[in-house]
Amino acid sequence: MKLYLVCGKARHGKDTTAGFIQDYYAKNGKKACIMHIGNYIKHFAKDYFGWDGKEETKPRELLQQLGTNIIREQMNKPYFFTNRLLEDMEVLARFYDVCVVADVRLPLEIEEVKKHYPDVTIIHVERPNFENELTEKQRNHVTETGLDHYDDYDYRLENTTLEYLQQQVEELVRKEEVK
Repeated sequence: MKLYLVCGKARHGKDTTAGFIQDYYAKNGKKACIMHIGNYIKHFAKDYFGWDGKEETKPRELLQQLGTNIIREQMNKPYFFTNRLLEDMEVLARFYDVCVVADVRLPLEIEEVKKHYPDVTIIHVERPNFENELTEKQRNHVTETGLDHYDDYDYRLENTTLEYLQQQVEELVRKEEVK
């Protein structure tokens, strides 16, 4: 199974990039699934903390605290979410040609996936001069800053317009298919 990891900050175009990859493969007769490491933490928020699942009401600080402060740090389980993702990928590899993980935020997530899928393609998406709606505290959380000094990407995409982003995605997927 071909695997892509899409990295970047909140609202910079990770899901859009993943959708473009999925669309490209669909047009070429292959099945691609989109996965999110964040799904696991969002299930906690919905099932146990009353979140309605809507993007506009997302309890970002709760998600950050629960995922980082409690699970990764207090419980000392830095690979908790990555391990769950890898288990799901093992199942989905039997049904899909391509998997795109659309919300990679930390170097340890990248490195752990690379241990299991050494030929993974890592993409960083950046939306220049974009101010998202996050608070200062949220913007400074490790899930937003963790990749600031990471530089081992296969591709860097600049999200200036949807058309340009799609063009870059299609070009990189064509390159990857030739490999």
